[in-house]
Amino acid sequence: MESWLTAFATSTTLVAVAEIGDKTQLLSFALAARFRKRGTIILAIFIATLVNHALAGSVGVLLAQWLSPRTTSLLVGIGFIAFGAWALVPDTLDEEPKGHGGVFMTTLVAFFIAEMGDKTQLATIGLGARFPFPVAVVLGTTIGMMIANIPAVLIGHRLADKLPLRAMRLIAATLFVATGAITLWLAPAA
Repeated sequence: MESWLTAFATSTTLVAVAEIGDKTQLLSFALAARFRKRGTIILAIFIATLVNHALAGSVGVLLAQWLSPRTTSLLVGIGFIAFGAWALVPDTLDEEPKGHGGVFMTTLVAFFIAEMGDKTQLATIGLGARFPFPVAVVLGTTIGMMIANIPAVLIGHRLADKLPLRAMRLIAATLFVATGAITLWLAPAA
């Protein structure tokens, strides 16, 4: 039987590693360089992530309720393996963050929108479907995002040059594929 702690630790680890070099981390670098109000940026990232991932985790819970346990496990397992392949592709920030609503609102809206359809949001949906502990999943994925993004805000572009992004993408890909394989392995029989 899986525990709340397993759901939390898996969610935190997967998202923290997957977020390295992700477009939302690149957005964190850009916001910090542009606005310099690090505390405000971090708070806005936290709130945007918590709301976004609460919605994503809820979608995962609904999918798990609507689909059979076997179908859910198969979809989530295949999804995680696909996220592993996606993690190997470097992200780019399509445009510089713009905003006229102040640092907090600009960061909140930009981060929430950037996270829509991102691999960490989709992973949160999968984790919400995979584990029967939605609060653990949402807290874990949110903390994972903060683990990766707080240093990006505090240290800025100096950190980007020091991180071995290729190695981090490989680790993220491996974790996603392993989670997908375990999910498929543990899938209930037909």
